This record gives sequence, C-alpha cells and structure tokens, in this order.
Amino acid sequence: MRDYMQFYINGEWVDPATPRSLDVIDPATEEVAGHISLGSDADIDNAVNAAANAFKTWSVTSKEERLAILNRIVEEFEKRVPELGEAITEEMGAPKWLADGTQAAIGVNHFKTAVSVLEKFEFEEDRGTSRIAREPIGVCGFITPWNWPIHQICAKVAPALAVGCTVVLKPSEIAPFSAKIFADILEAAGVPAGVFNMVNGLGPEVGHAIAAHPMVDMVSITGSTRAGIQVAEAAAKTVKRVHQELGGKSPNIVLEDADLENAIKGGIAGIMMNSGQSCRAPTRMLVPNKLMDQACEIAKEMAETWTPGDPKQDSRMGPVISETQWNKIQGLIHSGIEQGAKVVTGGEGRPEGLDKGYYVKPTVFRDVKNDMEIAREEIFGPVLSIFGYDSEEEAIEIANDTEYGLGGYVHSKDIDHARAIASKIRAGYISINNAGLDLNAPFGGYKHSGNGREFSDQAFGEFLEYKSLLGYTPAA
Repeated sequence: MRDYMQFYINGEWVDPATPRSLDVIDPATEEVAGHISLGSDADIDNAVNAAANAFKTWSVTSKEERLAILNRIVEEFEKRVPELGEAITEEMGAPKWLADGTQAAIGVNHFKTAVSVLEKFEFEEDRGTSRIAREPIGVCGFITPWNWPIHQICAKVAPALAVGCTVVLKPSEIAPFSAKIFADILEAAGVPAGVFNMVNGLGPEVGHAIAAHPMVDMVSITGSTRAGIQVAEAAAKTVKRVHQELGGKSPNIVLEDADLENAIKGGIAGIMMNSGQSCRAPTRMLVPNKLMDQACEIAKEMAETWTPGDPKQDSRMGPVISETQWNKIQGLIHSGIEQGAKVVTGGEGRPEGLDKGYYVKPTVFRDVKNDMEIAREEIFGPVLSIFGYDSEEEAIEIANDTEYGLGGYVHSKDIDHARAIASKIRAGYISINNAGLDLNAPFGGYKHSGNGREFSDQAFGEFLEYKSLLGYTPAA
C-alpha cells in the first residue's frame, strides 16, 4: 500500500494545509492501491511563492550550471526506471513490458533531449544594431494526465528547467505514484529548493488554482479538450500564456499501393499498446473499398493477438484506467453497434475470464461512417473504426472532417506519394509508414487538439519571452 500524503514544496516534503485524502485504485484489481492528499488553494499559493522566489536565482544561472543539474537528473532517473515502471503498472495498469520499456524509459529520454538541445541553444542573437534576448518566462504551472504519466511530466519539466523556469506541477490524481518518485529523483539530483514543486489534487480545485494564480506566468495542460478550455478560461483574467496538448481522433490513411499487412499491423499496435489510451492513437483507419474485406481480415487477426490480462503477469494489454472510463468506452461501443457499424472482433463487455478489473475487449468496427458517434468522439480505449473510400480526395476529406488535428498516419510503398498525402492532412504530427515517436520533432496539434508544441527546441520556445534591445550595438 502506497501512502503519499505530503507535497513537495520549496525543497521539502510538507503536510497539506488542510488534510484530505483520496483513494488511488489499481485498475487491474479495482482495489485500493494507496492514498494521496488533496491540495487546496493554500497549498498552491505556498508552492507558487516558493517557485517565484527560486526564479530570482534559477533564471540567471548559466547554461553550464543547468546542464550539470539536468545530467544529474538523468543519472538519478536511470537508477529508478524499474521502480517507476512498477508504480506505473500499479497506478494505471500498463503491462510490465510497456511500463518499463516505454512508459518509464521515455521520461529519461526527454531529459537527454533537453540536454542535447540546451548544449547548442543560443539565448541571444544580434540583428543589425539590436540584440534579441530569449529569457525564461517565469513560474510555470503544469497539469498532467494519467495515460502517459511520466512521459507527460518530463515533456514539460525538462525544457522548462533547461531554459531557467521554475515549476509547480499537479500530476493526475488518478495515477500519482510515479510523480512522487519523479519528485524524489529531482531532489536526489540536487535541484535547488523551489525550482520544482508538486501538489496533488483535483483538476477543478488544484488545477484551477494553478491556472488562475496571478503569480503563475504560463500554464501548460495535457488532457481533454474540455479540460483545456476550462484552464484557458481560468487563466484568461491574468493574461498568462496557455499551452494545451489536448484530444485527438487521428486518421490513418492506407493507400492502395501500401503494404497492407504492415500498415494494418502498425495501426492496430498504435491503438492497442496502451489500451487505446493515447491521444495520437490512429483510431480512424481509412482503406480503399476494394480492399475492405482483406483489410478487416488482417485487422481481426492482429487485434485478437492483443490479449488483455493481468499487467503484473506480462500480459500484452492491460485494463483501462477507471470504472468511469470503462463505462464511457462501453457506451461508445454500444453506440457504434446501434448506429450500424459492423463488429469485426470484440464488442461490449469484459473479455472472457476477466470478471474483475477494467478490461475492454480489443474491438474493431468496419463500414464506419463519419456521422457516427464512434467516428466523432475520442473513445480513449482499444477500439478501431475502419472507413472505406473510393478516391484519395474522399480519403483526405474524411480524414480532415473532425474537430481534432493532433496526429495523422499515411501508408504507401511510394514515399513521394505518402509525402503528398501527408501534406494535405490538417494535423500537427504525421507518421509515414509506421515511423515511431521522434523527440527531436515538435509535437502538438491543430484545431481542438490544442496549441503550442512539445519536444525539441520548439518546446524551449514555449517557456521563453523575447526581449528586443534596440541600439545594443551602436552603428559605427
């Protein structure tokens, strides 16, 4: 049983201003796995004041000083990857292979990327007689989700610390265990007091307090579009910068000249590997109508290899995060059936033999139309919708007929053909022929999928202000 009842503020583990606790549920067993404290406005005020005070000195440290701290974080992080993986399995049900090899490991890679970018990054440049200076924006408030808990924390914290900002983090209250270990890592690495602070709590309470706080200079949220709008509304009165990485409904266009089996195998893996709980998952597969039957046969065979089971026993796929999420997914699967989509495999209810835990059958629908609920809503579960098309123009129209614009996927044996189609998808992160995640390429979306970018040097820009010093170098 994990009981993490304190917050990390100003370099110390401290008790909450007002004691309140929350049960953390293991989604594989539906049993209580631990407890955390819930924060309040007073706790956020303490954390923000600590961060604002630390900013005075951290913001003027040299690049070399910050690189030394980041490298120590990498060293401490690598020691604790197995411990982080274990916590992630327990808090959000990721199977051991995924929790260790991807969920936890990607976190340290964000810090390695930040080191690589910072080594080459220039904070000043001269243009004629003016100097353009890039300065840290200040205190940054981060609100992070449960589906990739460490990945999303590190994607924000690493570049923010690298450029000289200080941080107040609210991790997901549903999956908070790995965040506590992350705070321990930063403490062990010698991050100065107040530079990083963490307060657990509920989104409408602690998240709102961060977004509305007048001393928070920017807020970044990864979450649902609904939550992103609420954060923006709370932040508006203080005119702070708002960065949002929100929902997705990513199209996966399989062109007629694609390697059909590889394209569908990669698409299935992209959905099933985290039980469908990835914002850029390729949940809308578009295939030529003439290949629909063949594509569905491959999809069925591939989906049925993703057998759900106990994540602590090296199953291939774990549960979804909560009863609330399970009920939402079941409702959308039911809606798909009611609205006329055909179930290729899976469907409603728990998988056979799994009577406890929030497990969902790997589900594939065919003959999906773009006005169906399963085509419009972000399901956030292991559910694939397959659409047919007769022309590439029709495929592009279907792909872009969504309020989201986070990710997209294109498959063709002709790379020029794939590039041409990719250029027409209105989304921020396009994968060609199953190309994997690239931390050196900016990540973010169009439309209701948010604004701003994470990863790479573009992430640095989210945490910088530009200052123009006119006449800095007088003309001869």
